[in-house]
Amino acid sequence: MTPLRIDFVSDVVCPWCAIGLASLEQALQRLQGEVAAEVHFQPFELNPHMPAAGEGIGEHLQRKYGLSEAQLAENQERIRQRGAELGFVFDMDARSRIVNTFDAHRLLHWAGGEGRQAALKRALLRAYFTEGRNVSDRDVLVDIATGVGLDAERAQGILASDEFAAEVREAEQFFLRNGITGVPAVIIERKHLVSGGQPVEVFERALRRIAAAKREGVEPR
Repeated sequence: MTPLRIDFVSDVVCPWCAIGLASLEQALQRLQGEVAAEVHFQPFELNPHMPAAGEGIGEHLQRKYGLSEAQLAENQERIRQRGAELGFVFDMDARSRIVNTFDAHRLLHWAGGEGRQAALKRALLRAYFTEGRNVSDRDVLVDIATGVGLDAERAQGILASDEFAAEVREAEQFFLRNGITGVPAVIIERKHLVSGGQPVEVFERALRRIAAAKREGVEPR
């Protein structure tokens, strides 16, 4: 099998990130036996200055992107359908607010050293988009973390301090400096970028092409 490093740059309140992750994971399932992927989840905040109380989703999206109510409804239905095709449930009625995600990214950074980062990432996306939970609330975050096998006391300690804040900010700035302005951004072998919530087939083709080139010691075409 060909080893590949994948950096998945994303936010936990980004619907296209949930779609992109589901697509990527299904592409990797298709490549079992061919590719050994090491996936690292990297932080990106769509709204780094969002207050703790958050903001209503409709109000936020209409202000940020200039969407009408009809356009917003159409966009949400498109997201719901894409999720359903991939087995990911978007419950548009379960959540009403966009929230700050910095603490969630701090926990994800910690989880990376505990071997539970992918599980926590999936749980956070599901908690927000499917269950409508507030992923900026620290009690909720501890509950989600323990649900994937992480230590509750350690999670509480991280959230009560500024532990891993510098590391998260440094990673965010690194990707911003290197041209990542939207997510999901899927970076393969630190140099090949696949942007957006692409279909499974797009990820599969890219991974297969890059893996073949790596085996042959050439640049992918």
